[in-house]
Amino acid sequence: MPQVVRSRIRALHGPPPVAPLPHRFRSLADREAVAVLHRAARGLLEALPELTDRLVEALREQEPAYRAAMETEPAEIWQEVHHSLRHNVASLIQPREFREAAHRTSRWIGESRAEQGVPLDAVMHAFRMGGAMVWQDLVDDTARRHPEDTRLLVHVAADVWNFVDEHCGVVAEAYRQAERRLSWRRENQQRLMTAALLDGTARIADLPDAAAMLGLPVQGRYAVLAVAGARRAPHGTGRPPVALAEGTPALWHSAGEVELAVLPLGAVPVASEPAPPGAGDTEAAPASASVSDGDLAALAEGLTVPPGTRVGISSVVDGLASVGDARRLAETALRTCPASGGTVLLDEHLPAALVVSSPGLGTALADRVLGPLDRLDPADRDVLIETLTAWLDSDGSAQRAGAKLYCHRNTVLNRLRRFEQLTGRCLTRPSDAVEVSLALAARRLLPG
Repeated sequence: MPQVVRSRIRALHGPPPVAPLPHRFRSLADREAVAVLHRAARGLLEALPELTDRLVEALREQEPAYRAAMETEPAEIWQEVHHSLRHNVASLIQPREFREAAHRTSRWIGESRAEQGVPLDAVMHAFRMGGAMVWQDLVDDTARRHPEDTRLLVHVAADVWNFVDEHCGVVAEAYRQAERRLSWRRENQQRLMTAALLDGTARIADLPDAAAMLGLPVQGRYAVLAVAGARRAPHGTGRPPVALAEGTPALWHSAGEVELAVLPLGAVPVASEPAPPGAGDTEAAPASASVSDGDLAALAEGLTVPPGTRVGISSVVDGLASVGDARRLAETALRTCPASGGTVLLDEHLPAALVVSSPGLGTALADRVLGPLDRLDPADRDVLIETLTAWLDSDGSAQRAGAKLYCHRNTVLNRLRRFEQLTGRCLTRPSDAVEVSLALAARRLLPG
């Protein structure tokens, strides 16, 4: 509660805490004012419970931020005010004995109010209200009992208000330090909780608390975005490694060389009631599938990705508990991303995702299917692989593949026939075409 007075009487009780100033003449009026202040302060100590009641009531009426605390903890608030006033008023009489205790009380109040979320302006207002009430009581008591001495209090008025300002500074500094600690603790808890969700180690019982802390729905739809190769923003800027479309919510988390973003995509769709028999012959596609695909495609379109940055986007998962699964899917998508950079939606690159998910099998498949080409001259081998890749990317059209390679379609067909002769694969046979496609993906994505 408000701290009140720092009197000149400190000079009468001992040297100040700093180097002594040259001797200054103190007038008789100053000395008399100190005596008047002592006498009035003793009267306030005798009536301290009544003063506490009035200050608590004034705070209830004039400071809304304190009202809730008074309703839930009235006895604790009253004791706090009483404790603070006792140290402050006592410091008028014995400043050396009570000054440090008054400071400790002010610091404790500043820290407590920060932890309770009471605005700093409200705390400052409360201290100044207390200072004003104590000063007014000092003047009123002197005017009532010794009216002839009232004029002497003018000599200590500046010191009283300097003391109020001093304690406001103590409270403000303690409040800000506590606020910084709380902010760091809150951010650290958020980081730990986000890491647990992304690692899949968060307990089911902790999900409601995590959702409240992070502002995410427990039963929501989520995707995870993984970013690698982006130049990190300067420490403390809070800038993400890629820019999402305006208005896209994202919870970013750094995981070593990869930056991750949890992307809330809305509520889980409610399954519709089955149609009654005969209501129609057409069967509607599940709403969640089309909505999910559209969300992710729009999200990928809205990304601004720096050159050389690789981005992988997971499939959509249902529920906060599944964010760990989405993280693994996003990292799988990231591994299918070209080394030169780009964005990969996992749902659009599932065959390549299968290859990188089992690199041992992928390498074995590539060696089995493409191994015969390794006996060729490297330039000759690269031409065959480039032609085969262009043909597959052109949906089996030799004409379009030739246009991409700046050669005649017959040249493409001749190279494909040579590939078939060397590998024993038939590109018109679906099973062989699948093997060849996966082998090319393995050769492109897995380390040699």
